[in-house]
Amino acid sequence: MIVVTGATGNTGAEVVRALAARGARVRAFVRDPGRARSVLGGDTELAVGDFADPRSVRAALEGADALLLSCADDPRRVGWETAAIDAAVAAGVRRVVKLSAMAAEPGSPVAFWDWHGQVEQYLRASGAGWVILRASWYMTNVLAAAPGVAAEGRLYAPAGEARIAMIDPRDVGAAAAAVLSDSGHEASPGHEGHTYLLTGPRAITYAEVAAELSAATASSVEFVDVPGDAARQAMVGDGMPGFVAEQIVAMFARLRQGAGTQVTNAVETLTGSAPRDFASFAADHARLFTPVTIGGAR
Repeated sequence: MIVVTGATGNTGAEVVRALAARGARVRAFVRDPGRARSVLGGDTELAVGDFADPRSVRAALEGADALLLSCADDPRRVGWETAAIDAAVAAGVRRVVKLSAMAAEPGSPVAFWDWHGQVEQYLRASGAGWVILRASWYMTNVLAAAPGVAAEGRLYAPAGEARIAMIDPRDVGAAAAAVLSDSGHEASPGHEGHTYLLTGPRAITYAEVAAELSAATASSVEFVDVPGDAARQAMVGDGMPGFVAEQIVAMFARLRQGAGTQVTNAVETLTGSAPRDFASFAADHARLFTPVTIGGAR
């Protein structure tokens, strides 16, 4: 049995789907069973609970061989995930797979990456069998800009000329499923104790992202670089909490400094298939970015 936390999230849902495609027994740890059914379908076993409720975490882990550890970006993340690691060790879970971030490091100026780094550090010292999957910048991060692209033909971001090895969450899901699905075997020397950086096939700029969206939508999409302060104000104006907006701006600052340039073959090594490029992602999501014309005007 494989337990997937964060199972209705952007990547967690892809992990569940990829495991189901492999015929693995999956138990999804979720807060809202109704939403889980709509996202995951009716065949996935659900364990209803919350990281803030240790009893529900322990119940979800009963009889589990492996755990995919992931929760929302929350100041309580370190406490929640380290407690889940302890619960997994106590339950005899063979492998904990931590879904992390590309630049995870304790003390990082980006709070999200600091939290991931702290949890990684704890996991390595926990006595659990472990694998860490550090995902590069998700292609789906661009989806937040889809309404603006469709309305104006402009992609705004404080990205400058940063080159980023963006990855499709579906490839992260496939890689995680590959690592999780062999966890019932004694000692998997190809995975145990390894940290993998999962990336797309090449590092691209936001200008190239705009070009691919132009091709996918048969329209003109222009990348507009914006200052960090302006980006933060726009996100807050759209309803995003100020702290989250600040962290996103901080991540872009690190990306402009080269934090996302590294390209690896980890996805292909783990899954046997090359990761999707942004052109494929853009084609699959083109309807979200395509302009709706009224009277011939965008």
